[in-house]
Amino acid sequence: MAEQRIQVADASVSRVKFDRELARYRSLETIYRERGWLLIEATFPLVMVVMVARQLPVPAVVTGIRLDFTDYDVEPPSVRLVNPFTGIPYKASELPVRLDRIVPGVIPPAIAIGPQAIQMTPVQPYMQWYGPDDVPFLCMAGVYEYHQHPAHSGDPWEIHRAEGAGSLIRILDVIHKYGVAPIDDLLIQLQFTPQVQGFRSKPPA
Repeated sequence: MAEQRIQVADASVSRVKFDRELARYRSLETIYRERGWLLIEATFPLVMVVMVARQLPVPAVVTGIRLDFTDYDVEPPSVRLVNPFTGIPYKASELPVRLDRIVPGVIPPAIAIGPQAIQMTPVQPYMQWYGPDDVPFLCMAGVYEYHQHPAHSGDPWEIHRAEGAGSLIRILDVIHKYGVAPIDDLLIQLQFTPQVQGFRSKPPA
């Protein structure tokens, strides 16, 4: 199951700010639903949103997002990509999307294929991990796991708090932009295994 954070700050203050984030979402919920955002749970301190790639001929569920607003906004919300049906966080090896983004200011390498050279686009995933069994975190300012990471000790949450970096809508926007909006096709692999079955059944009417 998901790890449980402990509320240290005044819970009534965190709840008011949580309700404010939720009210902003609710005010435009029809628009977000048209994008493919489905709000499944919203009970302090947790929010669960399922994102659907509705641009496909057959819309497909891509991922669930669980946000934990414990201690908000003394601390930013925790963010995990989770199985939309079980709520269990994905391991790195299970991620449906990595939230790849183009790395600015990097000269892409060229790979020679026959007589031509193809310029590769350098990308870096917003989702970060060390091993395939790790639970990846969203490596972005305004996210609890980002600011708890030793590599980001020089980029404290206090610098970003007033800019709305940890807001519900901003975080969902980033996940949609880099994880869901770029999807333009489904890759379906079918593998047939010959089997001898003892019964042949007819579907009920």
